[in-house]
Amino acid sequence: MTDHLKTSLNRRTVLQAATVGVSPALRALVHAQGSDAPEKKEVKIGFIPLTDCASVVMASVLGFDKKYGVTIIPTKEASWAGVRDKLVNGELDFAHVLYGLVYGVHLGTAGPKKDMAALMSINNNGQAISLSKALADKGAVDGPSLAKVMEKEKREYTFAGTFPTGTHAMWMHYWLAAAGINPLSGAKLITVPPPQMVANMRVG
Repeated sequence: MTDHLKTSLNRRTVLQAATVGVSPALRALVHAQGSDAPEKKEVKIGFIPLTDCASVVMASVLGFDKKYGVTIIPTKEASWAGVRDKLVNGELDFAHVLYGLVYGVHLGTAGPKKDMAALMSINNNGQAISLSKALADKGAVDGPSLAKVMEKEKREYTFAGTFPTGTHAMWMHYWLAAAGINPLSGAKLITVPPPQMVANMRVG
């Protein structure tokens, strides 16, 4: 491998290592051949303020980008839908996103259909399904016991996830179905942006 190619690959590696999603326009540029100069001097990388955004934020804070002649501009976003829209319209070059969001956009099931690429994983596991104290007090401490409570006390039960095609929604659907609860007709699933989740749980 030539020194020229090593430099080119290393420069691109630091950009890819800071993100999961990449906009279609910049994805094409990443593969362009030519000058050693960065394809762009500044790259906007969107993130949601969650623990797994650390690689995006710290790459900028610690100056990893400067070594490769680029400047990372981290932009805090309010919701996954907002991140999706900005990736699609080109306001963001890269973003910390949900895997399911990338596939949803690529397939056209979560907004306008656009080519997307998942460049790397920056989070593995660490999620959980939380039930309210009111349900726990009635004996709902897992899927089967929740199903018994819902069968005994007929009413609308609301569950929240962060994005319709996100992995959280997939896990929630699977978990409910495994407990004998139809996730489409037996429960109400709503979308709540991550920064608003705790506040919504507190107010019930």
